[in-house]
Amino acid sequence: MPDRACVVFDEQLTSYNFGPSHPMAPVRIDLTMALAREMGVLEHVDVVGASAATDDDLARVHSPQYIERVQQLSARPSQIDLSVGLGSEDNPVFGHMHEASALIAGASVEAARRVWTGQAPRAVNVSGGLHHAMPSNASGFCIYNDIAVAIDWLLAHGAQKVAYVDVDAHHGDGVQKMFWNDPRVLTVSIHEGPQTLFPGTGYSTEVGGEGAEGSAVNVPLPPGTSDAGWLRAFHATVPAVVREFAPDILVTQHGCDSHMDDPLTNLMLSLDGQRASYLALRDLAEEVCGGKWVATGGGGYAVMDVVPRAWAHLLSIVSGHPLDPAALTPQHWRERVARMRGSAARTTMTDGRVPGYRGWEQGYDPASWLDRSIHATREAVFPLHGLDPHY
Repeated sequence: MPDRACVVFDEQLTSYNFGPSHPMAPVRIDLTMALAREMGVLEHVDVVGASAATDDDLARVHSPQYIERVQQLSARPSQIDLSVGLGSEDNPVFGHMHEASALIAGASVEAARRVWTGQAPRAVNVSGGLHHAMPSNASGFCIYNDIAVAIDWLLAHGAQKVAYVDVDAHHGDGVQKMFWNDPRVLTVSIHEGPQTLFPGTGYSTEVGGEGAEGSAVNVPLPPGTSDAGWLRAFHATVPAVVREFAPDILVTQHGCDSHMDDPLTNLMLSLDGQRASYLALRDLAEEVCGGKWVATGGGGYAVMDVVPRAWAHLLSIVSGHPLDPAALTPQHWRERVARMRGSAARTTMTDGRVPGYRGWEQGYDPASWLDRSIHATREAVFPLHGLDPHY
């Protein structure tokens, strides 16, 4: 198998643009790729373009009526249709939104195709990760669900089991919905709990539909959870169920809005904690599916201070040449950020934290909201996988 990983990217992938005042600014992708390029990350990968997902590709997870409506509004951006979630503050209509959204979906399919066919051991599409899009409506800044399109492509091309792990601060509700009744797909989401954050779903009791019980795993976290708590929750739940599921390939979503500086969420992770999550998922892919790993971006709204540094780390880990957290950000890149916003850019690839955590085997504290959430997930899901929740 080739040892060079793949990054799917071209400038057209930044055309997914809800407007200048929207939190999901495409400059975060541009700055990520610029930082990765200047730090030498892209020297270790094959950077490839992609073609747009076809209507048939999209229709495997979205209704034909919804796709047609997106196309109509895309051509007439002055119109809205709130019945399909388009024209709201979260999801404003913009010209060519169908083409931009279909291209992101196509990029995630290309990443999946490259890994599944053995052209690359790992692949990443940082413009992807639009996990809230539903079968018949846009939601949460997401028009087409590129992740679900890619997973469906894998199933259609021979994958027997696909594991999906979502570490965005928001629940991966769209992907869960699309595979709720499919026992071939394990959807795992570790997120800020529904009591305090959109979309208000992702309780521990959401475990999959009839005939697919255990195929959905949700780990809701209390607001304020930082590196140690997040990593405790992850390691107490995610590796065990993924190992037991034994997937052919791992697909992951890496929204970095779990960061303490993110303006839209209430988790308190550092860049170093996020980097630790990427390494953990890389290791899990190596352990359970021979390293076959497809990664995407996702949320992240501290678009200059956090997203580029976080995803440059992700890109480097996918490349097989992880960046040193102590590395300095390049002077040219810092100058560009300073010009864009009128203040200094971050100078290092670390927040100065050393992420560690207390393993679940060291004991459960019922007085802790975090531990109660972890315990509830283990109680709800582990028995469905033949695992003992108490060990």
